[in-house]
Amino acid sequence: MSRISDTDPALTHRLTRRGMLGVAAGASAAALLGAAGTPAAAAPGNGTAASAAGRGRPVLPPGRLGIQLYSLRDKVSTLGFAPVFAELEKYGYDEVEFAGYTQGSAGPITLARLKRLARDHGLTPIGSHVGYYSDDPNAYTFAQNLTKVLDDAQALGLKHIGTASGPFRYGSTVDAWKRAAEEFNTYGAAARARGMKFYQHNHSDEFGFASDDPKVRLYDVLLAETDPDLVFLEMDIFWAYAGRFRFSRRPDGTAAPFEPLDYVLKQPHRYPLFHVKDGVRDPSDQFGYRMVDVGDGDIDYLRFLSAVTRLRGERLAHHWQAEHDNPVESFAFARKSSAHLHSLREKC
Repeated sequence: MSRISDTDPALTHRLTRRGMLGVAAGASAAALLGAAGTPAAAAPGNGTAASAAGRGRPVLPPGRLGIQLYSLRDKVSTLGFAPVFAELEKYGYDEVEFAGYTQGSAGPITLARLKRLARDHGLTPIGSHVGYYSDDPNAYTFAQNLTKVLDDAQALGLKHIGTASGPFRYGSTVDAWKRAAEEFNTYGAAARARGMKFYQHNHSDEFGFASDDPKVRLYDVLLAETDPDLVFLEMDIFWAYAGRFRFSRRPDGTAAPFEPLDYVLKQPHRYPLFHVKDGVRDPSDQFGYRMVDVGDGDIDYLRFLSAVTRLRGERLAHHWQAEHDNPVESFAFARKSSAHLHSLREKC
């Protein structure tokens, strides 16, 4: 049975509003592909050309495309949230994930106003990244100011609140990660008491090995030592594949291959959120990939998304956030990413 209701009032409202505005996903994707003019749509190896031309089911579930606003931080800081949200609405986005609630030179904004702006543009605030810990007792982090972090998330109506910090607070030994996992369980319990899910977003280092036991992958410690009902994961797919490149062998040289998708398929309920970030394979790069706009790289998102959304009861249980750490032009990145992801279709 699906963990979400077959009838999602918020989703129904958004899709109805989109239809009224003439930016339903299919039409939007076709228009945006033409506007973007990107060669990625026909790039070999990523499955896009064949899928876009097909008549199969869209891989991207309706109402589940978001964007991590860190990718648009330059626009938020200069233009403010309102113009950015207006652009995202035009590009066919459904959700936003925050990376801070301020807007630089655009002036101060209240959380109530921020929530209304998102709603006014058909966007649902779905999550937010907050620091894990700091040496500053007044820092805006889970460890230092848990109540304030949760108060703000609740004011925005977030369903998820998490951190992009790795669990390295006490080091990289097995016991150090067990200790961090206990703190994550505490944050998860506090979030659940308010109707939210606490999550951790990975980079590549999480897939490395414990310094005191090189046979143990640290990510496996995190999964084993956190309560699956309290602590959830946001897989950054790019960084997971970078982790596979970096840590496919143990320090002694013995093989230790892994497939990021397998983690999700084994415990799909633990991954409500994903970062959709693309990369071109480059063995000369320390991470094995060079980050590019979604659709311009070699990560097979047709395969990845399809594998997750085909699982029984899981099609609408996940949220897909486009991201690029340093896009050349952030609005162009957002536009191209939406067009590419909306174009992906499964063959029937």
